[in-house]
Amino acid sequence: MKRHHRTRVMFSAVPGNGAQQLELFALLNLGFVQSLASGVLSPVEAVERFYHSENCLYVQKQLRKREAKAIMSHGVQLPDLFDSLSADEARREFYHELEMIRVLCLKIIGDIRSRAFSDRAVA
Repeated sequence: MKRHHRTRVMFSAVPGNGAQQLELFALLNLGFVQSLASGVLSPVEAVERFYHSENCLYVQKQLRKREAKAIMSHGVQLPDLFDSLSADEARREFYHELEMIRVLCLKIIGDIRSRAFSDRAVA
């Protein structure tokens, strides 16, 4: 019998400075959003692999970025949508939550790139 090993991302093990970690965080989330939207990952799998408590704490204590905290909050609640809402409402809210995560990720990436561009222009 073949065993499937599930990858669990531990963000605390990622090297780099704050801006690098934040950009990687946003890029990883965009991948999770795509995987969730396409059905490759279920909401429960996404929480098990990325939106788990260890990463939530790391984001809160180390990254300390409002948008990153909001992303984790949206990600953690994804499985609950299907427990508390009708199927149609849950699906609609699920895609709305994914879009919120996507927008927050793009904001983080845009902010980092704007800051880097400003730093180069000043130098």
